Amino acid sequence: MIENARSLNIVASLILIAGILYILGPLYLTLSTASQSYEFMLRNGLAWYPGGRLFSNLARVFAETHIPIQMVNSMVTAFSIAVFTCILSFLSAYAIVYFRIRWAGAAFALVLATIMLPLDIRVITTYQVAANVFSPVNGLLDVTGLNGLISDYFGSPVKLEWSVLNTHLGLIAPLVAHGTGTFLFRQFFLTLPKDLFKAARMDGAGPFRFLFDILLPLSRTSFAALFVLTFLSGWTQYLWPLVAASTPDMQTAVVGLARLVPDADGEMPDFPMIMAGAIIVSIIPLAMIALLQRFLVQGLALTEK
Repeated sequence: MIENARSLNIVASLILIAGILYILGPLYLTLSTASQSYEFMLRNGLAWYPGGRLFSNLARVFAETHIPIQMVNSMVTAFSIAVFTCILSFLSAYAIVYFRIRWAGAAFALVLATIMLPLDIRVITTYQVAANVFSPVNGLLDVTGLNGLISDYFGSPVKLEWSVLNTHLGLIAPLVAHGTGTFLFRQFFLTLPKDLFKAARMDGAGPFRFLFDILLPLSRTSFAALFVLTFLSGWTQYLWPLVAASTPDMQTAVVGLARLVPDADGEMPDFPMIMAGAIIVSIIPLAMIALLQRFLVQGLALTEK
């Protein structure tokens, strides 16, 4: 018996249209608000129809705010996070899958534990380490009693200090190590033939040649998928850049947008300029999704096999 699927198609189409409206509605409201003037917003509130001040509001964002330099910070931070996360995840998954290590399972479990302990949960301890990278070394010297001996011999204990707060390194390093990338590459490596590594060894290819000449070209789609995901995650990070960067010239664009809202009670935010800034900040991630969407889908599909 062949079922009549016309009613199902109608329901599915209505759900799809509702989803499109649900997504495009806020985008349209953002564009229409960004095209109005501040005086119009004071009189009428949010605008449901476009005006003629879009380009002037965009120009105000570049002239009156720190968004341009903050976008540079976001680009440097997000790109560095994506590159180093891909490299670290690729190498760690390669070691777990293709090397006979007794504690590989335990190491992989610890790597996955980073997914359950995101930076938002450990932000206080991460800030303490970033405020002084050598604080674990100082603590170790105190616990072992070496600082007491050094103090007796030299007259003062060793107190090493190196702060990476308010630097690009401080924004990037805590966000690089994450178990999602290792899990993605590990699942992809498990889909490859098990004898591939042995065949390469029989042909005289060592671990490094197998890594660069065979495994790396096969992992291009997984690299692209992970790069897009980690780039978007780094671009939209808010809590850690808010904590780690204290000056406007070192803050990221997402934090800069939040700073455009006035702190004083009763003061009306300049929503047209804020929405214009949101449009500018959203251009780069939207362009990346549009350009690399095919690789993102292919990489995730190959990982799930």
